[in-house]
Amino acid sequence: MTGTEVCVIIAARNAARTIPVAIASALRELEVAEVVVVDDASTDDTASVARAADDGSGRLSVMHLDINRGPSFARNAAIAGSRSPFISILDADDFFLEGRFRKLFARADWDFAADNIMLIRDDVAGDMTKIVAPRFSADPEFLDFERFIEGNISRRRVQRGELGFLKPVISRAFLDRHGLRYDEGLRLGEDYELYARAVAQGARFKVIRSCGYGAIVRPDSLSGRHKTQDLKRLADADLSLLEIDSLPEGSKAALRKHERHVRDKYRLRKFLDVKAERGLASAAAYALASQSNLIPIVRGVAADKLEALFRHAGLASKPQQTPPFRVLMTGTRTAREP
Repeated sequence: MTGTEVCVIIAARNAARTIPVAIASALRELEVAEVVVVDDASTDDTASVARAADDGSGRLSVMHLDINRGPSFARNAAIAGSRSPFISILDADDFFLEGRFRKLFARADWDFAADNIMLIRDDVAGDMTKIVAPRFSADPEFLDFERFIEGNISRRRVQRGELGFLKPVISRAFLDRHGLRYDEGLRLGEDYELYARAVAQGARFKVIRSCGYGAIVRPDSLSGRHKTQDLKRLADADLSLLEIDSLPEGSKAALRKHERHVRDKYRLRKFLDVKAERGLASAAAYALASQSNLIPIVRGVAADKLEALFRHAGLASKPQQTPPFRVLMTGTRTAREP
């Protein structure tokens, strides 16, 4: 092994339509020594379509789970069954831009290394091989804990760009040294939780603004269909992170802010669920059960109602349509990429 060999892990469920492009983009990269697809109990022919995408190099393997266990379990299974010194996660409906790993491995001064993500609306994606990313500087920067946590707080009416969406290349040695794996209790924010825990334990998390990952934005994506309880589990994960003794007070303050942000979203969603299932009286009882419930619920409902009222009166713009192309992180354009 050369020391820069990568295992690409693709957790897939009902991804027969998109997984050939994902696999092809991984096998195209010279640094990729293994591509491990984990079919998470798909009800379509994801596994057979994935096997058919093999390029004959012997680098592709496909695992099948009989019971749907979620992306964390699938990724951990792939980590356990692979051997390369570096791990790279690829979602089954996304793809790598050509030359991605060459840029990330340009300097070996990191434990996690992520590049920019080009977000592409599904209806304009077309031929992935013809997509040209904007040319941004590849000058590196390093994320500290507070900046990472703050970078995962979404804002109303702002295009989402949380840093937890990043798909870094990860040092297996760092994960093993600190006993880190994906939290199998999470089906939302599992990337965020792993990155946060790693940075809290000293991981050097390098980011470059040049694009190397293409993410297809679909209205029916699995990541957009999380359950209300998934929000509660994510907020609880923040409480677990707060138990890390070595965290300075500034880092704990950032975590508490993120926990409140996610917990408030959970309380609002729970209120709406109770209203839909048991009626307004039960929902009101839930809201009035505590001030912690009441404030985010009133704030969230009021914001939605006011926004709808202002739009109806022509005093507010309509919700922004997802643009055909955008990037997760803004960057400095360059005439030529290094």
